Amino acid sequence: MLIKSIKNNLSENIELLRQLTNDEFTQKNPELSNATIGEHMRHIIELFGCLFENYDYGLINYDDRKRDVLLQTDKNESIAIIEKYLLELDKPNKPLSLTHNCFSPIELLQTNYFRELIYNLEHSIHHQALIKVALHSLPHIKIPSTFGVAPSTLEYRKQCAQ
Repeated sequence: MLIKSIKNNLSENIELLRQLTNDEFTQKNPELSNATIGEHMRHIIELFGCLFENYDYGLINYDDRKRDVLLQTDKNESIAIIEKYLLELDKPNKPLSLTHNCFSPIELLQTNYFRELIYNLEHSIHHQALIKVALHSLPHIKIPSTFGVAPSTLEYRKQCAQ
């Protein structure tokens, strides 16, 4: 179910990107403290990238990422990378170590691949929720009702509707 949820989330991101023009993708949004949808999408992509690119090595550091400007300025490049990640996603769970620049580069936290997938899914949903705010100024863009909503919230809403 985890892999399916992440595939759905990444697919939602692709569908959004396909609807946006590159100008809309790179437009500064006052609702996002003048950030762009592209900057938020780059951030989502790069965190997933940190996990996938370091899976074999076994050491993840989300602070030590490329910050590739092309991913925030060219929506087609973002789409291509997300499509690539959709193919790389389904890996076996295994122990990983996580380091973070706000602690110490030598302090390692034990984690695993599935736990980091959950983190990345929640992180993507969080940024989708922010992006959704910027989409209010783009009424022609259609997103699913699940966009930017946590699975637990969707489940809760189902229960309330019964």
